[in-house]
Amino acid sequence: MTAPIETLEFQSEARQLLQLMIHSIYSNKDTFLRELVSNASDALDKLRLESYRDKDLEADTSDLHIAIETDPEARTLTVRDNGIGMTRDEVVALIGTIAKSGTADFLTKLKEAKDAAASQDLIGQFGVGFYASFMVADKVTLVTRRAGSAEGVRWESTGEGTYTIQPVEDAPQGTAVTLHLKPEDTEDHLYDYTSAAKIREIVKRYSDFITWPIRMKGEGEEPETVNSMKALWARSSSEVTEDEYHEFYKHVSHDWQDPLETIRLQAEGTFEYQALLFLPSHAPMDLFLRERKRGVQLYVKRVFIMDDCESLVPEYLRFVKGVVDAQDLSLNVSREILQQDRQIQLIRRRLVKKVLSTVKTMMTADAEKYATFWREFGRAVKEGLLDDFENREAILEISSFASTHDAEKPTSLRDYVSRMKEGQEHIYFMTGESRSAIENSPHMEAFRAKGYEVLVLTDPIDEMWVDAVPGFDGKQFQSIAKGQVDLESEEDKKATEVAREQQNKDFESLLTWMGTALGDTVKEVRLSSRLTTSPACIVGDTHDLTPTLEKMYRAMGQELPPIKRILELNPEHALVTGLREAHAARPDDEGLAETAELLYGMALLAEGGELADPSRFIKLLSGRLEKTL
Repeated sequence: MTAPIETLEFQSEARQLLQLMIHSIYSNKDTFLRELVSNASDALDKLRLESYRDKDLEADTSDLHIAIETDPEARTLTVRDNGIGMTRDEVVALIGTIAKSGTADFLTKLKEAKDAAASQDLIGQFGVGFYASFMVADKVTLVTRRAGSAEGVRWESTGEGTYTIQPVEDAPQGTAVTLHLKPEDTEDHLYDYTSAAKIREIVKRYSDFITWPIRMKGEGEEPETVNSMKALWARSSSEVTEDEYHEFYKHVSHDWQDPLETIRLQAEGTFEYQALLFLPSHAPMDLFLRERKRGVQLYVKRVFIMDDCESLVPEYLRFVKGVVDAQDLSLNVSREILQQDRQIQLIRRRLVKKVLSTVKTMMTADAEKYATFWREFGRAVKEGLLDDFENREAILEISSFASTHDAEKPTSLRDYVSRMKEGQEHIYFMTGESRSAIENSPHMEAFRAKGYEVLVLTDPIDEMWVDAVPGFDGKQFQSIAKGQVDLESEEDKKATEVAREQQNKDFESLLTWMGTALGDTVKEVRLSSRLTTSPACIVGDTHDLTPTLEKMYRAMGQELPPIKRILELNPEHALVTGLREAHAARPDDEGLAETAELLYGMALLAEGGELADPSRFIKLLSGRLEKTL
């Protein structure tokens, strides 16, 4: 009996990707083979691991390998492995859909990408390498059988809207992908992929480090292994070229771009391990998505154990890719055991310190490369300031921040401290939603007038770490929008002490009255030393949450008590002195309470805040404007 053939539709996102591949955006189409060989290698890794863990698994592991076969007459190329294989449901899930987080975001960005290079980067980030087959083939056939299953599956598609799938009785264990190749077109970089010489050249260039034998028929028709199979991390660094490192990175990360930096680490002694890590040159789109995968590949004595070993890399370094090969762990180690394993914790500590020291070296040795790193990953790295107390100082050392010192170039904290004014005790900063909002804030006035540098912090994570981290290099962090600000020297204070005391007496009545009139919205009304041109500003108490942080917590569903802030008045501003005189002359004038309310609303708007009752503010303001006409 002929097995029934089902025709299924691709998920719409997958269909769009396929069209992109068919009308190929890549100039280098050779990379399709790298993707297929990489998938085959993963399947062999998984079978060996599963056979270690499940002794009853009915699978042949006696000669695990990858075979590449060409047929010039039929114009086909087949990549075959005898690895873990797939069930019907796995085929549909892995090939018929893009089972990746952030797919919608990806497609939005894909549509926005105007050039081929941008689109290539996007596809690489989402690890959909199998689709690359359609760059060179007008039909793809896949036959697979999962190890331990009796029945196989045949999948076939021309890359249009549908694919067919049917059961196969006599399929061998593993997966075979057969490409029905498009005609050769060298002008379009579409080469003769039935040429054994061309295939060997591609394997040597992209897949030489694969630890499984990649076999092709030789001149005597006997299969020959065409890759060296030596694990890159096991070879001396003098034996490995930069190109080989780059291709290995693309294999483990499914990225299409070269890495920014390669990091090697070898430990000998009580326990031995080797690590080959990479810093990518761009952030993946799922860097800030909760359901993303992270971690490096873990091997034990060259045996693949798991893909995303989270125990080896902290959350804030989730973008680091690579391999760790430990000598003394059990092959049956699980994720749960790894979390408690002392050796894993020691390896993790070494890896973190090595990554951070590499970035620190990059800061001085290659400023451009460091700038790329920080632009792409700085937001993630700063998360470590909240939970990695051991390396907090090292993270601060490699961090960069926008500042008022230079509108374009960020500064390190070390450079900020070197520029601090004589007698300056604090590292001043302000958090906000944008640079322009911070620079135009009334809080900046006195700092700008006196020439003090202020860090401009606009990442959401900045709102959190500045309260958790006390300081850097003995200097405390100080928000210019919180607490009292004192920029006067001791000499200046002595010179102005009498005048200041008189000023406080002059304004005492106004401040008390305004504190009562605005008691529902403010904690206190006081004179300001941070204003030069604005009449008023709103500041937080030293330990209060910032408005942005308060908004973030409320958006997460956390119940918070109302947080009242402080209204500071500029005693030199005509509006404030006029209000003082008017209140002294007409203390019962109801219109003055409205003026106080308008003053508070103006200060709130000046810092980018939201009015509790905008319509009332507009009504009061328009009434005042009307009287001036």
